Amino acid sequence: MTDGMSINIGIPEEKRKAIAEGLSRLLADTYTLYLKTHNFHWNVTGPMFNTLHLMFETQYNELALAVDTVAERIRALGEPAPGSYAQFAGLTVIKEATEVPPAEEMIRELARDQEAVARTARSVFPLAEEANDQPTADLLTQRMQTHEKTAWMLRAMAS
Repeated sequence: MTDGMSINIGIPEEKRKAIAEGLSRLLADTYTLYLKTHNFHWNVTGPMFNTLHLMFETQYNELALAVDTVAERIRALGEPAPGSYAQFAGLTVIKEATEVPPAEEMIRELARDQEAVARTARSVFPLAEEANDQPTADLLTQRMQTHEKTAWMLRAMAS
């Protein structure tokens, strides 16, 4: 989809589409993790309340910025970005939290989910690399670095 103008950025259309499909999965994972982290921020209780409440807020704010960056890259590649809960549910590997787990379980779930998003980003990287798509490769590298660091910090808090 090009809104009436052809795209000629040096990446063939079929490769742009494949990369955008991968980025759509990353967007869905990121948005679902954003929602889950925000939910846990609102509902965390216990002796670590203040620490986790603030940590989860930092994490969901970072994720909120990331969804915009990922969606804008999909658009720059000429494809529509998914933007509904139904689309995200069909694309994400992140399981929604329908209950309010104890704080320790929140930490473990978010650590696993951060790792899952890093794996999604890593799975798209070869497509970007093969297409000589440095902007997407840079975006994916940044996302992997952020998710891996956040997962490490969460794991460090788990007992």
